[in-house]
Amino acid sequence: MITNFISEKAKIGNNVSIWHFTYIGDNVEIGDNTKIGSLVHIDYDVKIGDNTKIEGSVYIPPLSRIGKNVFIGPAAVLTNDPFPMCDKMIGVTIKDNVVIGARAVIKAGVTIEKNSVVAMGAVVTRDVPENSVVIGSPATIRYTRKEYDKKQLKWKES
Repeated sequence: MITNFISEKAKIGNNVSIWHFTYIGDNVEIGDNTKIGSLVHIDYDVKIGDNTKIEGSVYIPPLSRIGKNVFIGPAAVLTNDPFPMCDKMIGVTIKDNVVIGARAVIKAGVTIEKNSVVAMGAVVTRDVPENSVVIGSPATIRYTRKEYDKKQLKWKES
């Protein structure tokens, strides 16, 4: 038997797909047309915008805010405790149209601004400016979202 745990206090939008073994905590709000992969853990007081795709094995901690049209790759981890173990928590903010690559780690309190890209495996310890692509550990800006989109188009056409 395949089961999910979805809190009765969660608000799930229209046309949302939730795959196997997913946990969705209290006071979570998930926007319309969102897809959530298997083994995803979305803790309490999280807000997720419309048309977002969250791949398998992602952890989204309490108090996080995720915008519209966001992609979060497999096994990405957001954190909410900048100095473990502390009773004071702060979530991660991911604005609209952001791409987060597989296995990226994002420190508590960080904001990823609109139209930015976090490369796979990046460790993000500081805010990411709008329209930026960050790579590495610690993540640093390497190029613009416009350059990323050109590279992606070139890849699709090859």
